[in-house]
Amino acid sequence: MTALTKYARIEATGLWRPDPKSQRREVVVSIGDATLVITDTADRALTHWSLAAVMRADTQGAEAVYHPDGDPGETLELSADEGEMIAAIEQLRRAINRARPRTGRLRWLGVLLSVALVAGVALVWLPGALRDHTLNVVPQVKRAAIGAALLRRIERLSGPGCAAPEGKLALARLGARLKAGDLAVLPDMVQPSLHLPGRLIVLDRSLVEQFDEPDVAAGYILTEDTLRLGNDPLRDLLNYVGLRETFRLLTTGEIAAPALDTYAEALMTRPRPAAPVGPLLKRFERAALRSTPYAYARDPSGEKTLDLIEADPMAGRATEPLMSDADWLRLQSICGG
Repeated sequence: MTALTKYARIEATGLWRPDPKSQRREVVVSIGDATLVITDTADRALTHWSLAAVMRADTQGAEAVYHPDGDPGETLELSADEGEMIAAIEQLRRAINRARPRTGRLRWLGVLLSVALVAGVALVWLPGALRDHTLNVVPQVKRAAIGAALLRRIERLSGPGCAAPEGKLALARLGARLKAGDLAVLPDMVQPSLHLPGRLIVLDRSLVEQFDEPDVAAGYILTEDTLRLGNDPLRDLLNYVGLRETFRLLTTGEIAAPALDTYAEALMTRPRPAAPVGPLLKRFERAALRSTPYAYARDPSGEKTLDLIEADPMAGRATEPLMSDADWLRLQSICGG
């Protein structure tokens, strides 16, 4: 985005708090690669906010209070003296909003599709064609919203997501290291791991608490990444909820809450598919990660995961630590344990 380059060198001081119960602290705010970067006065990263999800609260006067979309409890306050930064954030928010797909365009496509539905309702290819068309036009921001909605429903069954601040930062660094998108840890999932629309991978706390090294959790992350590359998670959702909800998503941009509820329950209870060994091993190789620890975590005898052990792409090769010992300890405490 051209506007990002223009504002890349702007910095400002502000007051940030991670939640309503915490005290505000002085921070330094800068604009990164499509993110708002918040660091402490010692230049340590505290958090990154996606510019596409930055919201401004209604305030009196010239100061500005921002928060991530959907989380008004975490706030960043900029005084009127930081007018240059406030103007930059507002201009970037306007540019992002102009670039978002308009729901009116989806509705226009839905009207055209409804005409085709009346004309070709008897054709056997219609459900598949409707699903494929919907997958092509649903934007990434809507996929992320659907993934977040599913995560909230899974949290009703597993408990709220683990959110120790230092653990979340370590988890974010692990996701960046593996190039796996957003990660979350839940306290009591039936499944060891899941992937949701919007490049979101969810782990059970046991994967970070019951093993001596992060390679096991990383192996489950790479497995979910391989599975979603082979089958779009939104496609799986639409296959499950059926033609009616697929049409609703195409025409309104929404999926009914009861449909999301039943799909979230299905994700937690149905058997997880196995990732194909060939693509999975290539994913381990790209990440420079050993597959053997993950293989033995899945099957301590190694009999069912022998392919992952014998063809470990990093066997006999020196590898860099996946994360620092300090970050691993922080990640192991992300649920407060």
